[in-house]
Amino acid sequence: MSEGDPEGRVTLRVGDGVSSFDAAAWDACAGDANPFVSHAFLSALEDSHSATARTGWQPLPIAFDEADGSLAGVAPAYAKSHSQGEYVFDHSWADAWERAGGRYYPKLVIASPFSPVPGPRLLARSPEAARALIAGAEALVDRHSMSGAHANFVAGDQLDLFRDAGWLIREGTQFHWANRGYATFDDFLGDLASRKRKAIRKERAAAVAGLEIVHLSGGDLTETHWDAFWYFYQDTGSRKWGQPYLTRRFFSMLGERMADKVLLMLALRDGNPIAGALNLIGADTLYGRYWGCREDVPFLHFELCYYQAIDAAIARGLSRVEAGAQGEHKLARGYVPVPTWSAHYIPDAGFRSAIADFVARERRAVEQNMAFLGEMTPFRKG
Repeated sequence: MSEGDPEGRVTLRVGDGVSSFDAAAWDACAGDANPFVSHAFLSALEDSHSATARTGWQPLPIAFDEADGSLAGVAPAYAKSHSQGEYVFDHSWADAWERAGGRYYPKLVIASPFSPVPGPRLLARSPEAARALIAGAEALVDRHSMSGAHANFVAGDQLDLFRDAGWLIREGTQFHWANRGYATFDDFLGDLASRKRKAIRKERAAAVAGLEIVHLSGGDLTETHWDAFWYFYQDTGSRKWGQPYLTRRFFSMLGERMADKVLLMLALRDGNPIAGALNLIGADTLYGRYWGCREDVPFLHFELCYYQAIDAAIARGLSRVEAGAQGEHKLARGYVPVPTWSAHYIPDAGFRSAIADFVARERRAVEQNMAFLGEMTPFRKG
């Protein structure tokens, strides 16, 4: 699909995949703040056969070129034949639409696959290009009679672009940790109520008894480390999703293409890995993604995924830790509720009206729950 705007300045096209784009041109649009929209990360998902048409993620990146052929903007888009691996749950929408005689799939999703990480979804070098990408997504949906387009985990500063285009905005919740200028983990603990402080210290001591915790990044990462983590990932994935989303090759490609953005934390017993947590490093954020273990150690999940992440963020001078989707258990460990957003283009007027009513009612419930949870943080009051 390719077409120009009335003034001939911008050309819309749908690529065969992220890998078909020049990496430097893609990253010039994406920036370097969020690794989940980088060419290296997204192309690794494709090249490792993790995000492909066969797995229900057909890559259809929407791009706009300037008249001189330079890339003005791009959106990582996928035709989806299911709703797995998105973390913005629309199964009830699919059921309702299909009960009414419609066909919900394929749908168009603008996202970083398998990554519930807020970030830019319109990778654009100008507001004009960003608006054009939205129009391009709508045109793609309309041309192929899809049920709709969904931009998941949209960065807050891009919401108005979608809202102005008439997309419905849906609100969700995650739990993030904020660095308030801490120099050490004890500085962070000093902001907590005494009882919470003591509980965390007890958890940490119990979790690491008899273990060594190592942080690996860049050239320190080896295939042996990825073999160990692959076992952990498979174990967690099979219990959570039935079948892990990512292939073994993906982790090798992650190490090959963006090792300096990877922080792998391993718990060792007698030198052997028994658990691990995988993080990616952004410009100001540490992003926790996957965890797994081969030995059930009380509190080790909290240690590797939450406390070690805080340690690493403080050491690196990062502003926050985003530890993934869901998990109210993060609250007691200093991670506070924050809103997340998705944007939805629903071309059918009747279906759109029903979805609009749903997201309005859901938003009220989400905001009430966030207010309630916000009163339960472990930080000292007053």
